[in-house]
Amino acid sequence: MAGTTQNHLDIGLEEAVTLALRDNRDLRSLRMWRVLDRFDLFLAHRAYWPSGGVAVSAIRRKSDTVEKSEEWAVSPTLSWHSPVGTSAALVWSRQGPLDGDVEASDSFSATVRQPLLKGAGLDVNMAPLRQAHLDAELARLREEEAVAGLIDQVTYAYRDLIEAQERRVLARLSLERSQALLETNQLLIDAGRMAAADIVQTQSEVASQEVGLLEAERTLNTVRVRLLTLLALDPSMRISAVDEVVVEAMQIDPNHAVAEAMARRRDLKARRLGIEQLQLAEKLARNSRLWDVSVVAGYDRFSANAGGPDLSSHSVGLQLNIPLGDFSGRRNVMAARTALHTSELALEGDLERIEAQVREAVADVHSRWRQLEAALRAKALVQRSLELQNERLQAGRATNFEVLSLQASLRNADAQALSARLAYLNALTALDQQTGRTLDVWQISLER
Repeated sequence: MAGTTQNHLDIGLEEAVTLALRDNRDLRSLRMWRVLDRFDLFLAHRAYWPSGGVAVSAIRRKSDTVEKSEEWAVSPTLSWHSPVGTSAALVWSRQGPLDGDVEASDSFSATVRQPLLKGAGLDVNMAPLRQAHLDAELARLREEEAVAGLIDQVTYAYRDLIEAQERRVLARLSLERSQALLETNQLLIDAGRMAAADIVQTQSEVASQEVGLLEAERTLNTVRVRLLTLLALDPSMRISAVDEVVVEAMQIDPNHAVAEAMARRRDLKARRLGIEQLQLAEKLARNSRLWDVSVVAGYDRFSANAGGPDLSSHSVGLQLNIPLGDFSGRRNVMAARTALHTSELALEGDLERIEAQVREAVADVHSRWRQLEAALRAKALVQRSLELQNERLQAGRATNFEVLSLQASLRNADAQALSARLAYLNALTALDQQTGRTLDVWQISLER
């Protein structure tokens, strides 16, 4: 950092943003949720892998009417659901008495089911995985939006701190000018060139500037606390902004800015991802209304104990399930289509709204620059006028009131020039917001 002493911190904007991104509690919470999102995505991929398990038991039975028996059993299972809807299951089981007097028996079964209409097809069965990818992408966009929003908050708060610091300096300079004018008035009174009553106006101005300085210090403390809160630092710390306010004219093509916004805006990306989610939901709703037609096949084998023969069977066939009198599926399709069309209409509105926002932001940048140029010219003219008026006052050719008036004008011109500089920089920051360039400007890339 630029400089740190006990309970005092000198910091630049880049350092402030880095500190905020590192320690902000909301961002830390989002990062923890992203870990869960990535695991959910892993589970969605894992759903198409074979899965299985092993059940093991050892049981002892005894009652008043049945002789005591002790049995063991082990039963491994394996199942798989393919991306086209095929489901297969394998079950093997072996069991026998614990004493080993009787030979154990085992059994094996295999079943395969392939839907032909409802639940069939790559699109339908891969929909959960695609949904998981969309959820993960939306979570990443939310984190990006939170990071960009925090950067903007810190940037505005930092510039507010610069403005508060500079306004305190301007207030102190105004007080010093008023005090210098009071000394000049006293010298003129002592020399008999000014009436003693005329000094009251200057004394009043000095008192007013003292109040202005105290107000500037109060505002500075408020702004400091606001920035310290964003940086998760001790609110009692004295923090100072050390960056200089440097501005330069930027020529921005509105059409290019609009095109950038359409490609970069995270809210647009989220809206399009949401539409894709609704398209998936509508497709699944339509598929759920189809008849349940499936090809099924199975094989079973049972090995009896005591040397008995193996028994086996196999089957293949077609299953058909036709729902009657159930209109809930149709209602689900209507709801999914309505939600999809509503979101598509909202996207059209978003495109119009964002284009208007970007063009307004570009116009604001150009307008702020013209205001800054005018404010700097006004400041230079007022400053030169005050210098000339002070020279005339020394020569007895100007009144005290005229000098006080020009000092007030200079105070206003200084404040306007400072505000115009920061307003121009804030307009550029707002344009980065509207075009979605904030993270690119700061060269920040989040982990996918």
